[in-house]
Amino acid sequence: MSKSSKMEPISLSQLVRVFGRIGLLSFGGPAAQISLMHRELVEQRPWLEEKEFLGALSFCMMLPGPEAMQLATYTGWKLRGTLGGLIGGLLFVLPGALLIAVLAGLYVAFGDITLVQTGFVGVQAAVLAVVLQALIRLAGKVLTDRFAWLAAGFAFIALFTGVLPFPAVILIAAIAGALLASPTRSDPAPTITVRPFQTFVTVAIWGALWMVPIAVLFLIDAGFLLEIALFFSKLAVVTFGGAYAVLAYMVQAVVQDHGWLTTAQMMDALGLAETTPGPLILVTQFVGHLAGFQAGSVGLALAAGLVTLWCTFVPCFLWIFAGAPYVERILHAPRLTGALRLISSAVVGVIANLGLWFGLQVLFRRQVDVMGVALPDIASVELLNGALAVWGCVLLLALRLPLVTTLCATAGTAVLAGIILA
Repeated sequence: MSKSSKMEPISLSQLVRVFGRIGLLSFGGPAAQISLMHRELVEQRPWLEEKEFLGALSFCMMLPGPEAMQLATYTGWKLRGTLGGLIGGLLFVLPGALLIAVLAGLYVAFGDITLVQTGFVGVQAAVLAVVLQALIRLAGKVLTDRFAWLAAGFAFIALFTGVLPFPAVILIAAIAGALLASPTRSDPAPTITVRPFQTFVTVAIWGALWMVPIAVLFLIDAGFLLEIALFFSKLAVVTFGGAYAVLAYMVQAVVQDHGWLTTAQMMDALGLAETTPGPLILVTQFVGHLAGFQAGSVGLALAAGLVTLWCTFVPCFLWIFAGAPYVERILHAPRLTGALRLISSAVVGVIANLGLWFGLQVLFRRQVDVMGVALPDIASVELLNGALAVWGCVLLLALRLPLVTTLCATAGTAVLAGIILA
């Protein structure tokens, strides 16, 4: 019998208080956020057992979307059903979403000031250190055999050369992982008592919540907002591996295909999203706000940010509420776990490609096209940017300073250097 089944029922006020605290303190990316939830829900309160928490985490890591936000939603569901899941998920997202909206407004208002632009050069350099840290952490966890290394190498080469898009890389990794997995397990899968009709109703309700606003945008011919809704809905389906994995795909689409933002603005968006609580995938909201402002007005910017939030996070509730009753059986499906294991390995290559792409943009003013592949023009190297990137790596990786401290330090160093060299 689990701890949660032996204790007194948890009141909604308790749930709001604890998940509100988690939402306000969830800085530092998924690892720090998951550790915070573990401390609040397993160690400090008898709400979940270790096995329940780890099983929930494994399930959420199998889904597209931000695993930490989905873990908050699942644990809320586990404690108080659908209402508990809504409390857990919404309180994890809303503080960061409000702050992102404010930061996007400030960025639009003051981003063109020379001194502010110089500070963002330091932020962009720190982003390289952040991506490198994510790459090192993930590689250490998942690159445990030759198939994992091959999947990572394949993903990196396919994306760097432009041979395959991100969704195709993920699909190939999933198929290969399922085929390579052992088809049987030594322990039997648990039985479940959920009725298929309940799952159908859940999928219908949350699918309608997701799709009806998009249909309304189509009917009123809201061209730009409809384009935003369709793009971020597609992104919600393919975001396996977390925010860093999908950034390369999003950057290409946002910068090259749609022309909504520049590469520098995308890196600024990531840097600012790193300073807020909540899931890093909130960078999509910043992109929506900025794209809306550049396409029209402040009103359109706010609408685009809201549409982006809706199409990013409503699918997360759909995945959790539809799949939560089947978690134990899903975790016993060897083909599925094999597919997800190789997807995680491919994501290492995806993040490596993202880091290299960001590095080329930050460290060199120009790139040259060699047989369709962008390579750096050595003569255009930015020595100050390189020094700032090294400084960011020293602070984050060697000295292990907090992420927000590192971002402030590199931005401050960039401003100081700009004043001295002016």
